[in-house]
Amino acid sequence: MAARPRSSHPVPVSDLASAIIDPVLRKRAGVSIGLVQSWDEIVGTRLAHSSRPEKIVWPRRLHEEDPFEPATLVIACEGAAALHLQHETGEIIGRVNAFLGFAAIGRIKIVQKPVRHNRGPEPARLRELDREEVSRIARSVGGIEDEGLRASLERLGRSVLGSRK
Repeated sequence: MAARPRSSHPVPVSDLASAIIDPVLRKRAGVSIGLVQSWDEIVGTRLAHSSRPEKIVWPRRLHEEDPFEPATLVIACEGAAALHLQHETGEIIGRVNAFLGFAAIGRIKIVQKPVRHNRGPEPARLRELDREEVSRIARSVGGIEDEGLRASLERLGRSVLGSRK
């Protein structure tokens, strides 16, 4: 059994994760990871903060000869944003279908529930600087005439030294 040749080009972790997660999402919820990742471009930032696509429900086909029927997109939405989402369902259906490349969605079902968004890591807490460090920063920026620039550089110095252990 021959080993695959190693590539010297790094591969982003998101590409590796997408290759693993996308088939699971397609099987469980009928949604591709591309739809979830592009949700804010599809519905706009105003609605993207309070909604997310849950799943795509395809109608049952008893025979292969049955005609194609569009699916229902289930969207989780918070509180009052559901009303805004409901008023824009026609446009959202058109945008999702354009994203998918065919008329896959014919209806939207809104489910009200909390929508969590990953806000990113919290900023690190800075340690208190001792007198020597504060005076060193003040001496470093003391020759700068512009008060705004001096204050900005002083804050930068405090954050750099405060993040060090």
